[in-house]
Amino acid sequence: MQVDFYQLSRDPVDKVLPAIAAKVLATGERLLVVAAEAERREAISQGLWRADPASFLAHAEADESNDALQPILLSEICEPTNQARFVALADGTWREEVLGFDRAFYFFDHLTIDGARQSWRALRGREGVEARFFRQEGGKWLQDA
Repeated sequence: MQVDFYQLSRDPVDKVLPAIAAKVLATGERLLVVAAEAERREAISQGLWRADPASFLAHAEADESNDALQPILLSEICEPTNQARFVALADGTWREEVLGFDRAFYFFDHLTIDGARQSWRALRGREGVEARFFRQEGGKWLQDA
């Protein structure tokens, strides 16, 4: 199980997530995007619509249509009703349920950095979990750990 920590310093999650979602879909996988606040999920939805005009990132809000058919599902809870094996925590809040997925993307900013640090320390020593840390530098992501 792999957890990628993404420290948002320049761009908000709704600007960053579409590129990762596109890469997940390109591998044939599905993605569950979790954020507790409806406003954040709506911003992410808009970001997915406005991403690369040459690509279409099909997505829906959980319980609005047939969840099982959605390649990207936005939800307030960490339940993959679209059978996703990849999950993005888009609100800076760690959820232990992600450890049941194959891969997790954990986005956090300066407001949620303390929780991310605590999660990093807890996961670094956990058997069967590979934790990696990425930071933004300019428009690129660099792996620090």
